Amino acid sequence: MWAYHSTFYQIYPIGFCGAPLSNDGIVTPRIRKVLDWTDYLQSLGIDAILFNPVFESDTHSYDTKDFTKLDCRLGANSDFSEVCQSLHAHGIKIVLDGVFNHVGRNFWAFEDVRKYKWDSAYKDWFHISFDGNSCYNDGFWYEGWEGHFELVKLNLQNPAVVDYLLSCVQKWITEFDIDGLRLDVAYSLDRNFMHRLRNFCAELKPDFALIGEVLFGDYNLIVNDELLHSCTNYECYKGLYSSFNDRNLFEIAHSLNRQFGPEQWCIYRGKHLMTFADNHDVTRIASILNNPSHLPLVYGLLFSMPGIPCLYYGSEWGAEGVKSPDNDYALRPCFEKPLPNTLTDFVSKLISVRKSHDALCNGSYRNVVIQNHQLIFERCSESERILVAVNAGDNEYTAYSDELNGTAEELLSGETVNMNGQVSLPPYSVQYFQM
Repeated sequence: MWAYHSTFYQIYPIGFCGAPLSNDGIVTPRIRKVLDWTDYLQSLGIDAILFNPVFESDTHSYDTKDFTKLDCRLGANSDFSEVCQSLHAHGIKIVLDGVFNHVGRNFWAFEDVRKYKWDSAYKDWFHISFDGNSCYNDGFWYEGWEGHFELVKLNLQNPAVVDYLLSCVQKWITEFDIDGLRLDVAYSLDRNFMHRLRNFCAELKPDFALIGEVLFGDYNLIVNDELLHSCTNYECYKGLYSSFNDRNLFEIAHSLNRQFGPEQWCIYRGKHLMTFADNHDVTRIASILNNPSHLPLVYGLLFSMPGIPCLYYGSEWGAEGVKSPDNDYALRPCFEKPLPNTLTDFVSKLISVRKSHDALCNGSYRNVVIQNHQLIFERCSESERILVAVNAGDNEYTAYSDELNGTAEELLSGETVNMNGQVSLPPYSVQYFQM
């Protein structure tokens, strides 16, 4: 699967393109802004763009009105087709956000139910009771997503709903040549639906990637040969920043070993979960870290731990943004142009090194040295062995281990290091030693 060896770049289009927060009904080709970023993304080393929802909606884009039409605030379907063609020409694949759990109140089928009630041909497309009433005084009750009644839950056990959604996916593949889907709130989706989606997409495009948004629980339940290829690794997302903030690298070391370690009980060995330092739903990593010197180290870990790394637009140069109790606007800004800096250069180097080393993409995981401020772990494949060493402290540290022997190339600097049971770790450093 191509995704396992890729670096993703996540864009929230409504924010990225500076679109109005509410749909104004005016067709404006803002999505073409991506065309101005393709050279930058290629130079950064990006393999795939993950677009959050692009289809017609009323507000934040997760309240879909029409799955077949680009949101008019972003332009027309033809504009997005041109963007996709340009990305593919730059060697970048396209993954769309599949919002299949719910729709907006102005989704065409729900509008029909609101108008015709019992007589609507689409009343069974949703979870409706005509014995109650909604908070909008519709004359019937319906299930909303987790209490958000502006998001109307679809009935994915209704074959007509599934057929309709699959026809939309087929249109996206045909019209935009997309390469995969991120399944919004995958933890809420009917698994029979996901099974049919997997088979349907595989027939249309054998290497089509399905990645689920999962916040908790056993990822094995949906990441397997029958359902999805990957899902978001929120456990390690939390460990990435809190290990540094709490000066306790035992936390991330424990999570990584629990998931991918050598013991038989480790739960996700061989799987490629999507890893990230931030996204459109959480405070940006540059804002949540207590010590800015730890920011490069977070990315050093992100690109060396098991998984599929995904960057959130702007975070590669240290953009800040704090999640508000009321909205996520601060997390989803519009940048007029890329603003690369030394952090961006470092991230680009990490992407390049990961791409050229099988151990970092597919290798096993094993802890070697763990201290509060230091961590050394092994990534090993059939073809190579790499030790990743992190020093989160502000002083140089000498790590000792029987496994630190021989001559190694430090992949980020290109320097040769001779080890004799020990290795020196500079303050605030991350190093990749190819043994």
